[in-house]
Amino acid sequence: MQLAIAALIALLPIINPFSTAPMFLAITEGDTDAERRDQARKAVIYMICILVAFLIGGSFIMKFFGLSLPGLRIAGGILVAGVGMRMLYPRDNAGQTAAERQESRRKRDVSFTPLAMPSLAGPGAISVTIGLTSLARGWLDFVSIIIGILLAAAVVYITLRLSTRLVRVLGVNGLHAMTKIMGFLILCVGVQFIVNGVVEVAQSPELIEGIIREIDAAREKKAP
Repeated sequence: MQLAIAALIALLPIINPFSTAPMFLAITEGDTDAERRDQARKAVIYMICILVAFLIGGSFIMKFFGLSLPGLRIAGGILVAGVGMRMLYPRDNAGQTAAERQESRRKRDVSFTPLAMPSLAGPGAISVTIGLTSLARGWLDFVSIIIGILLAAAVVYITLRLSTRLVRVLGVNGLHAMTKIMGFLILCVGVQFIVNGVVEVAQSPELIEGIIREIDAAREKKAP
């Protein structure tokens, strides 16, 4: 249980469900309580699947596909920034019929992107999960870490479900205004993800060593 609690303590500050709750409300604007509950449940399930997958085979997955954490951070930033832009400038559906609007709303699913990936199971949570594998000495330790992931998922689900009560307090106009505000903040978060990823790439030892080698090679060519 100590390892499970350690996994919970390590993951919760990175996942930060309290910062995801306003975004959850904003991107599910217009959904019924049952639809919001369904989105929250699927997002938490996806989060569990992603983190457990990286816990069991994280290093292999990253190496097999040639992925890096800065690359995941940049890709996640692009996704989040796209969500923010859509919230700031929603599509004009004036030309749609009532049936088309109902069909497009019915097909909208935000549980995987952007809720599960990259908001809940983002690069930070993935890197922490991969790091927890260093503490595992046997399959019981992996089970303990998975229990910690499940505990974190329970906290996330409860937080998202309680956040729907804000709808009754804010009302339709207040929720619409919050959607615009959160759209801008989400856009900023996405851009910051991209900036952090680019900085990590720029500070990588491989890139620095490559630049040094190029400089040394250029000096050798100029030398008499």
